Amino acid sequence: MSGFRIGRFGIGFTLALACAAGSARAEISDNVVRVGVLNDISGIFQDTNGMGSVEAARMAAEDFNGGGKGIKVEIVYADHQNKADVGSAIARKWLDVEGVDAIVDVPNSAVGLAINTILRDSRMTFLASSTASSDLTGKACSPNTIQWVNDAWATGNTTAAAMMQRGGKDWYFVTVDYALGKGIEAEATNYIEKHGGKVLGSSKHPLGTSDFASFLLQAQGSKAKVIGLANAGGDTINAVKQAAEFGIQQGGQTMVAFLLFVNDVHGMGLKVAQGLQLLEAFYWDMNDDTRAFAKRFAARPGMNGKMPSGNQAGVYASTLAYLNAVAATGSDDAKVVVPQMKTFKGKDKLFGDTTIRQDGRVIHPMYLFEVKKPEESKYPYDYYRLIATIPAEQAFRPLADGGCPLVK
Repeated sequence: MSGFRIGRFGIGFTLALACAAGSARAEISDNVVRVGVLNDISGIFQDTNGMGSVEAARMAAEDFNGGGKGIKVEIVYADHQNKADVGSAIARKWLDVEGVDAIVDVPNSAVGLAINTILRDSRMTFLASSTASSDLTGKACSPNTIQWVNDAWATGNTTAAAMMQRGGKDWYFVTVDYALGKGIEAEATNYIEKHGGKVLGSSKHPLGTSDFASFLLQAQGSKAKVIGLANAGGDTINAVKQAAEFGIQQGGQTMVAFLLFVNDVHGMGLKVAQGLQLLEAFYWDMNDDTRAFAKRFAARPGMNGKMPSGNQAGVYASTLAYLNAVAATGSDDAKVVVPQMKTFKGKDKLFGDTTIRQDGRVIHPMYLFEVKKPEESKYPYDYYRLIATIPAEQAFRPLADGGCPLVK
């Protein structure tokens, strides 16, 4: 069955799926597992997350198909508007009033860290598939949180390492002035300076900036070999477009986008994006499994042929993993489900060889790509050339180094 609910934070589409006859076990609250997709539906992350993430969660619920036990699943969603107070209010309402059992997605580290605090020691699970703050598996780690796809440590350290191996030792950062950007810049700077490189400067900009001219001119004037864009979504797109107008890459400087997705490249076009270096956990055209998922995703209502981003793939993978753990334990209580999730070690169809660690970090390979030239693209969304594969154990912060109290 399906229906609509209208609440304080807008319309939430509810999708209920059940296997044949039979009911979920008594340990499942309200006899239904509710998963809330919390993200940016109308702002700068709407293409990389937005309604695409909602569809990805619905796909996971459909593929779960009751887990062989008649378990009903409902998918609801809300827009946090990139505001920690709005996201917190939604999470509290879902927790205290609406019986939501897990929150998934949550791009924007400030919002994600707030949700992480609220859900700690509650019965709700936080599937932080788009929250990039490394604190989620470090000093702020929670027994309720599992972090998928990417984080600031991996983005900063792994991207810096890959670029430095290719000769990029002098850097300048253009950084969004909130937790995400600052975390990425700090991690990358730490790696660069420890390995003989130099950071020649940094410019900070507000979230949602439209004019990057002054920041880019400072970066260009620094003569740094690498200009690192420590931002995401519309901010990265605007920066890259304006950098092309200034001829920055033609002048011999390399631009690396720390958090760029295939949707962003599509939005700016290959003529503008060509030559960009970027780190991704998922690319739709990697293998038969990723292509099969992407084809299904592109055919979903409202997707209009769009390929999924790494964040949207992460929503699917984390939601399905959570639901499988619910089926295995017969409970939707985080105190039971999260420990079960942490026993997983195997192959995920979208992310490859995968392990869920005791600090809540999901580790998997990461990939350094270069955006193709227009003439190199042979079909829609054929945008990336694989430069290097970084094994899971190298791509993420070592378990012992995070300072997570959950790690014995």
